[in-house]
Amino acid sequence: MATENKYIRLILDTLPESPGVYQFYSIQQQLLYIGKAKNLKRRVSSYFNKSHDNTRTLIMVRQIADIRTIVVESEYDALLLENNLIKKHQPKYNVSLKDDKTYPWILIKNEPFPRVFYTRRFIRDGSAYFGPYASVGLINTLLELINNLYRLRTCSLNLTEENIQKGKFRLCLEYHIGNCLGPCENLQSKEDYDTSIAGIREILKGNINFVIRRLGDQMKSHASRFEFEEAQKCKEKIEILETYKGKSVIVNPNIHNVDVFAFVDDNSNAYVNFMKVMNGAVIQSHTLEIKKKLEESPAELLGLAMAELRQRYHSDSREILVPFELEEEIPGVEFTVPKIGDKKKLLDLSEKNARYYMKDKLEQADKLNPEHRIERLMTQMQGDLRLPEKPYHIECFDNSNFQGDDAVAAMSVFKNGRPSKSDYRHFNIKTVQGPDDFASMEEVIYRRYKRLLEEEQALPQLIVIDGGKGQLSAALSSLEKLNLRGKVSIIGIAKKLEEIYYPGDSLPMYLDKKSETLKVIQHLRDEVHRFGITHHRKKRSKGVIKTELSEIKGIGESTSETLLRHFRSVKRVREAKLDELSALIGTAKAKIVFDHFRMKS
Repeated sequence: MATENKYIRLILDTLPESPGVYQFYSIQQQLLYIGKAKNLKRRVSSYFNKSHDNTRTLIMVRQIADIRTIVVESEYDALLLENNLIKKHQPKYNVSLKDDKTYPWILIKNEPFPRVFYTRRFIRDGSAYFGPYASVGLINTLLELINNLYRLRTCSLNLTEENIQKGKFRLCLEYHIGNCLGPCENLQSKEDYDTSIAGIREILKGNINFVIRRLGDQMKSHASRFEFEEAQKCKEKIEILETYKGKSVIVNPNIHNVDVFAFVDDNSNAYVNFMKVMNGAVIQSHTLEIKKKLEESPAELLGLAMAELRQRYHSDSREILVPFELEEEIPGVEFTVPKIGDKKKLLDLSEKNARYYMKDKLEQADKLNPEHRIERLMTQMQGDLRLPEKPYHIECFDNSNFQGDDAVAAMSVFKNGRPSKSDYRHFNIKTVQGPDDFASMEEVIYRRYKRLLEEEQALPQLIVIDGGKGQLSAALSSLEKLNLRGKVSIIGIAKKLEEIYYPGDSLPMYLDKKSETLKVIQHLRDEVHRFGITHHRKKRSKGVIKTELSEIKGIGESTSETLLRHFRSVKRVREAKLDELSALIGTAKAKIVFDHFRMKS
């Protein structure tokens, strides 16, 4: 869509071909949107030089009255600036980075003889913050490990050197029970205390091997000086760290200082899981939910989340594992899309975390608002199956016959994504002789929708044919005869590989095996199988009755069933005496049956 606004056209003509951030404003100077670009001129001009399928994008572009830009050195600088500006201004059309709560940090307090504890308040006072952590349980595990290794103070006293020298403090209970070494009365030196803090910093960074090596050196040094008690304490600390490391390592311990980002999404939200890996151990994990607004691509959403999470977690990793190629370039950082091996296992684990988070969020929303589930599922099915409208009403068809005889068909019906069993139907094939699935499908589809049209009933939004291209073509032939082609969507599903076929398309489409759309289609097919098989068994059973009893002139189906229920088999009916038959079905019919079998014998 070419713009007619001369002011906007002037801005577009003068935009630099440099990396940067652009901001769209309305005529009321409301900030509408913030974006980043590798080439500002090309990216911003694209909003005005092409048509947009997304309605929200179209509406936003029509509101743009002013454009402002900020030029930066690199695309990664633009990504970071974009992220910070979005968080600060929260424009109407930008994605929303959603966090439901304030996550906790482990804090090394900026003070003499620092305390180590966890907090949910991030205060820029020079203290060292590690995290944030998505799980309080992980924080408690780390703090327990630290307390087992090092005896730190927990009091809030101002332990300056001057105050200690003046003797302002007295030893407390924590010292007497062995939890503190008494720096308040100068019983522990600042150098010794700071050595413990340095070890804690390395543990919180995930450098457990470094701490183990240093403790090993200390143990050997104590032993060489015959300080066996101190050497034993170092050994015990090493054992504690080895136990913790053994529980934490999930892949090759040579994978060190690596960030992992996985991406999953549905029609309205995206979910990005971040994992921090040090020495093969996952030391941090967090999933970020992103509310989609416009036509953002997976790469754009992942890039934005990556900038946010690396800033939040102060990551300096030189390698980042991602599920697909990204355009972003970070100086000194390598992007890897692993296909096999331990790095692929890490990426799979990250994706599993993102899927669990997405599933949990969707289940919570569905429980709170059942209507939300229906609309979400219908929207997802419409997108996955490329339908022109949401499939609130779906009908699925399947044929069944036994060795060429008793040809029947069945139809299952789903409304709002759930079975509507009162609408299920059976069809006895009337015009087809022998086992001809294609002709049978053509007959059933024609009969079903001819009747709906004659009775002026609502048509489904989607027809599902259980079968491949042949059955789909047969069904399509009937829709054409009824002038319904293009008015009702129709697909076929092949049984072996769950292939989805569309009219006129020789290549099948494959849905994600874990998608809700495929599960609904599979449920539809399972229901039509169950319903059709049940009917077919009844029909075959009645066929046996007809060949043995109902072929007798003057004896109908009801009488045949009465005889079989009483005598249990045709053989016993044949052997029954006339008075036994008369007592059950009357004298006249009894004589017909009795004479029939006597004539056959």
